[in-house]
Amino acid sequence: MSPTTKLITVLLAATSLTACATVGPDFKAPAAPTTASSLGAGETAPAAARLDADAANAGPWWTALNSPELDAVIRQALKDSPTLAEADATLAQSQSALAQARGVAGPQVTGNAGIARERANLQAFGFTGFGDIKLTNPTFSLYSVGGAVSYDLDLWGGNKRRIESATARTEAQGRRAEAAYLSLTANVALQAATIATLRSRIASVERMIADDQANIELIRKANALGGSTSLAKVSAASQLEEDRAQLPALQGELAAARHALAVLVGKAPADWTAPAFDLQAMALSAPVPVALPSQLVRKRPDILAAEAELHAATADIGVATADLYPNIKLSASLTQGALKPGDLFSYDASGWDIGAGLTAPLFDGGALKARRQQAREAARAASARYQQTVLTAFGQVADALSALSADENALAAHDRTEQQAGERLRLAKAAFDKGGGTMLEVIDAQRTLNAARSARARAEGQRLVDAIRLFAATGADWRTS
Repeated sequence: MSPTTKLITVLLAATSLTACATVGPDFKAPAAPTTASSLGAGETAPAAARLDADAANAGPWWTALNSPELDAVIRQALKDSPTLAEADATLAQSQSALAQARGVAGPQVTGNAGIARERANLQAFGFTGFGDIKLTNPTFSLYSVGGAVSYDLDLWGGNKRRIESATARTEAQGRRAEAAYLSLTANVALQAATIATLRSRIASVERMIADDQANIELIRKANALGGSTSLAKVSAASQLEEDRAQLPALQGELAAARHALAVLVGKAPADWTAPAFDLQAMALSAPVPVALPSQLVRKRPDILAAEAELHAATADIGVATADLYPNIKLSASLTQGALKPGDLFSYDASGWDIGAGLTAPLFDGGALKARRQQAREAARAASARYQQTVLTAFGQVADALSALSADENALAAHDRTEQQAGERLRLAKAAFDKGGGTMLEVIDAQRTLNAARSARARAEGQRLVDAIRLFAATGADWRTS
């Protein structure tokens, strides 16, 4: 083995060295919260939620809503949404940054080759000739090939901490991508619920209009027999126009919800039509599984992303600390140069060097120490963001649970109101038919029943919306397989 080969082999063997020390704090995951419940003090869980330490949903969470149309739309959104395409691209970018950090920490090998046509200036070296003989500057071609290798010994683990930081940031970006998927599926389901609710309310208003028209026909017949008054006729006509006036606003809201859903799916509203979601068909097949707070912090992607960011910020302290100390980099190079290509790889045409370089900060005006302090403060900020993310998540779960409890109570009240309004209308019609009541009483009872039906439709839709929000707040699994 030639001396050059031996030297380069020794240098490459140095790459097996590990850092003599790894400075900076080691990351420790935040302890699980001691909060024992997702509910506020004195609150009870709604029937639509199941509190469970190992809560999980079988399959994609939205299948619990029993809507094949919703399942198809969400799957299309997962495939075509530009928002998810951006999240995936950003994650791939982060993964490339991690690969770069790992590559820089390893041995760096470069190669070079060249050919040059040169004319030597002999006079520059004092050669002008011999006596009357003058030397002519020669012209020649120079061929060269060679390579170099270098390796940072990373005495204080700065590169190791850089890789740790890049790994944590890649994990954080992956969690943010999961959060984007969860957000998209939840928003699609919310728009579907909005469409279903508006369609139900429009149907309710259309029933009101049909009832109003039936009342006007009854009044017309009663007038023909002399059994009604002009006031009843005017009141019935006024109620009809009042109910008709509700339709344009509801239809506008329905169009806007359909447009919003098209955008979520990744389509222009003119190129895609939302399914006719049915509020009665979109019903929970089972209570929403809700994990305890100690498990929630291991499920919600935004919490996991905040934890990974805290990990990265902690590793950055080690990077800044390592920069305060001296470092050694080993290097070696080999160059083959010859005037003829056939002589290029001969031993006499070789040249090499091997060495170690030491760099150490001597005076920087306190910049490196300030950078380390900056990293420490960034870690403190990341810790505070993590704590705030956890508290926000707990608050969202508690809000959704409380809203569902209120929805259930409201639906029960609306059921009773609708039953009473229906009975009142039946009695008013019976009294009018027997001549013991007025048409105005019938119209007023009909108005009360119609309002009760419309209010119940809104309450049903709100319960569905709050159930979807609870799925999202608990970090429900969005995966389709």
